[in-house]
Amino acid sequence: MRNRWKRGTLSLLILTIVALVAAGCGSASKDEGAAAANSLEKIKQDGKIVIGMMGTYAPYNFLNEKKEIDGYDADIAKAIAKHMGVEAEIVTGEFSGLIEGLQRGKFNALISQVTITDERKQSIDFSEPYIKNAVNVVVKEDNQDIHSVEDFKGKKIGVGLGTNDEAYLRNEVLPKVGDFEIVTYKDVITSLMDLNTGRIDATINNVFALKPMIEEKGVKVKAVGDPIKEDVAGIAIKKGQPELLDAINKAFEAMKQDGSYAEIHKKWFGVEPTL
Repeated sequence: MRNRWKRGTLSLLILTIVALVAAGCGSASKDEGAAAANSLEKIKQDGKIVIGMMGTYAPYNFLNEKKEIDGYDADIAKAIAKHMGVEAEIVTGEFSGLIEGLQRGKFNALISQVTITDERKQSIDFSEPYIKNAVNVVVKEDNQDIHSVEDFKGKKIGVGLGTNDEAYLRNEVLPKVGDFEIVTYKDVITSLMDLNTGRIDATINNVFALKPMIEEKGVKVKAVGDPIKEDVAGIAIKKGQPELLDAINKAFEAMKQDGSYAEIHKKWFGVEPTL
């Protein structure tokens, strides 16, 4: 009888613990859902949206003479925030750590040439594309040996760490072309400076990024051949925030309607947007 009582008591205790754990998980799940739903509300209450950005990728984002974040991405961020009725607080960091920072809640969104890819869509959500970029092979001005990715074999090729261009080199170009060395960089300026001094043989980059480096830094580089690919970048946010994503998309649509989007694009690139 005593053993039977013990077994009954033990069973009741186990069921109680399971119920408490389940209730706790349910509560946590509700809390997480509420937090996701309230992300836009919190941004409005704070009066600001925190935007993650490299700050080292002219003319997209860089420090100007006043040591302020400037560039195409910065202007887009400020305009998006304005249409949402808040201020843009821009926080810089290395590109390779931006998505992790977004996941940890360091930023509300990323506006830093984050290319939209199927792989990234599994872990983060994207707004409608806000820019289309043509990517070319870039070499020293006097280079006559490299005209396309087919000429990369046996060469040292520089690329930004954690970028879509790095994934493209490793997953598509390297298996097709054959062995070449990939040298990664924390920022594009350093990769182009190393190309200029001959530390690497080539890189691949958005053609819009070359103009300020040539004009302001005096680097002797050139884009060769036809674009090897075209990418579109979007505003990235943490998954599970549909209200915030909708607000960002509506703000961007308002920019297209009032002409501010085209104005920003022409200001930095001298041409109308192609989206």
